[in-house]
Amino acid sequence: MDFDLIRQNLPFLLQGAGMTLKITALSLFFGVLLGTLVALARLAPLKWLSALALAYIELVRGTPLLVQIFLIFFGLPQLLQQPINEFLAGVIAFSINSSAYVAEIVRSGIQGVARGQTEASLSIGFSPTETLRYIVLPQAFTRVLPPLVNEAISLLKNSSLLSAIAIVELTRSGQLVASRTYKPFEMYLAVSVIYLLMTLLLSFVARRMEARWQVR
Repeated sequence: MDFDLIRQNLPFLLQGAGMTLKITALSLFFGVLLGTLVALARLAPLKWLSALALAYIELVRGTPLLVQIFLIFFGLPQLLQQPINEFLAGVIAFSINSSAYVAEIVRSGIQGVARGQTEASLSIGFSPTETLRYIVLPQAFTRVLPPLVNEAISLLKNSSLLSAIAIVELTRSGQLVASRTYKPFEMYLAVSVIYLLMTLLLSFVARRMEARWQVR
């Protein structure tokens, strides 16, 4: 085991880890925004809108993430007739993929809020929009925090797929060093440890947030 090799290349690996965290954070942010809209559409009284949201969820969840990445990176430029940046393609693909899972998470959280609270809010003069914004969604998001953290961890680990379109995230950084040094075991071991530390950190932060907000 060449620990000196790991030490020498650790800054480069950490730089790749920074890219991984950046993509994960941006994708989760946009995934939550889009997923919330899809969840609201899924719960809408309009049947066609609910059916459209369900079709979107099933389509995204029913196709491989790697195929979605290739579709955005290679297919979207063909439609737009202009190239697209690798980083942007990765964030778009991950945001779309995440939104389908977030939509189901948020939907279950909204449905988990007692209906009596909605009725009480409407009875004291809140509009349906105000009830959703001030009463339902805040409670729903505290309830769905644990599964949202799990989604963040999944995004973090799945970011390794972005090495297929040459984004120099953590896995790609390890690949580049391994191809140069011909010592893949040390590099992929180091990459695995860094992934593990990042996921443990996310889990720790989630537990602290759950304890602080008394999520049940």
